Amino acid sequence: MVTALKEISIAHSPDSDDAFMFYGLAVGKVETYGLKVNQVMKDIQSLNQDALKGVYDVSAISFAAYPELAERYALMTCGASMGLKYGPMVVAREQIAISDLKNLKLAIPGKQTSAYLALRLIEQNLNVIELPFDEILEAVKNGQVDAGLIIHEGQLTYAEMGLKKIVDLGQWWFDQSGLPLPLGGNVIRKDLGEDLIKKASCMLQDSIRYALDNRKDALAYALNFARGLKDEQADKFVGMYVNELTVDFGESGRKALIKFFEMAFEKGVIAKKFTPEFVSL
Repeated sequence: MVTALKEISIAHSPDSDDAFMFYGLAVGKVETYGLKVNQVMKDIQSLNQDALKGVYDVSAISFAAYPELAERYALMTCGASMGLKYGPMVVAREQIAISDLKNLKLAIPGKQTSAYLALRLIEQNLNVIELPFDEILEAVKNGQVDAGLIIHEGQLTYAEMGLKKIVDLGQWWFDQSGLPLPLGGNVIRKDLGEDLIKKASCMLQDSIRYALDNRKDALAYALNFARGLKDEQADKFVGMYVNELTVDFGESGRKALIKFFEMAFEKGVIAKKFTPEFVSL
């Protein structure tokens, strides 16, 4: 009698930092513990929505979406993107005060993004328009909006378009908390059971370590998803969001997430108070 091979679905975004950390798994260089891994790539907003329905066993999400997913999913301590003194930024054509943002038309990459949640910790009353993240810089430059909240590669390229930094949310958060800014991470279904949860966590952590240990090859793979960045910019971007905190964000990451959601509740940005649930090796 042949025992059926257990399958596990793992979903992540096609962004260069995610591609880098999943490189080891994608090229079959990490132990899969007898599991058949179904790897899926989708944009992060689609993954946030899919996670609400429990579509995938393991999924990348925006941390801002986690309060709505906490009943079904636990947070993995590996695979997270956190900004230590850097992160998403608000940019504009001219230098303006943060206190004036509430009077301006602001482009954001989505209301479920961690970047938007972080900005609302500073100012809750904002006049926003949602645009695809890769259209925001151009919208600011051509005057379609007064300012823009930028994520991903835009953090490295905004100055090339003559735009000014109004606030770096990662630096602002560090000044408030002394902690890294939680942006995106991975969740795993609680109902998989302890054994499968441990195996999946080991797989993901091994994949990240493999990429970091084989940086040149992993970066070459990630460049396929770098959306026009120069090689040195892609290298810098990946280094910002795939590092030792990504291998395991540890106590500082746990504290950061707890404080992030506590402050969001206190400011009325999220509706309910809750304590994040973590799984780790």
